[in-house]
Amino acid sequence: MAGGGIRFADKIIVVTGAADGLGRALARGFAAEGGTVIAADINIAGAEETASMIRAAGGSAEAIPVDMGDESSIQALAAAVRARHDAVHVLINNAGIAYGHVSDAMAGLTQSEWLRYLSVNTVGPTLLADALRPALAAAGHAVVINQSSMSSFAPVKAYGVTKAALNAMTYGLAHAYGEDGIRVLAIAPGLMETPANKTQLTPEVWESVLGMQILRQERGRPEDIVALALFLASEAARFITCDVISCDGGNAIRGWRN
Repeated sequence: MAGGGIRFADKIIVVTGAADGLGRALARGFAAEGGTVIAADINIAGAEETASMIRAAGGSAEAIPVDMGDESSIQALAAAVRARHDAVHVLINNAGIAYGHVSDAMAGLTQSEWLRYLSVNTVGPTLLADALRPALAAAGHAVVINQSSMSSFAPVKAYGVTKAALNAMTYGLAHAYGEDGIRVLAIAPGLMETPANKTQLTPEVWESVLGMQILRQERGRPEDIVALALFLASEAARFITCDVISCDGGNAIRGWRN
């Protein structure tokens, strides 16, 4: 890819939730480092657009639809990937949902809402990792990166609960997959300046989040998450697994320092 690096040359990278936001940024970031990207999303038009952006920049990418709340769709994605590629080097479980954004209450949700939340945010990533495990093992030193959240550390909303459960899944998968040389990690972003957050969140929300950060003058940007993911998936992080890495300007731990 013109102007890009080579850390992931000849590597296969699967990114879910790649139609926009952090998923698109991650897909483009790994492609810029030479990776062949599989952009997966329930919004296949958006995933195709991401893949087209990568190809237009000289990279390699393809788009495959997936509903991370539907096991048959997850299995179909894994089957399609394994039919086209002998190995998968990096799986980024980025896809997630938050009804009404991250402000949903803990109480008052229906069982179907809870199950949909958990299916997409917690169970789906685990099912996809399991379905791709043979291809991940074949890569030799593969990495699974789950997209968690700063809200997972002291959850008071339903979204945070599902991400706390994803953290637990991350620890469990790391133990289960270690024998195959597969590292499993999670990234817990703070509030990021994605296109959706820029347009949908009020100035008051931004001010509130910035006020809880140690780095109060800084806003998180997608490239912060991309840089962290590129490092964690690289050989430079070969001895790091079974951990949740925060990237939130100190939001998650500021209260401990007051």
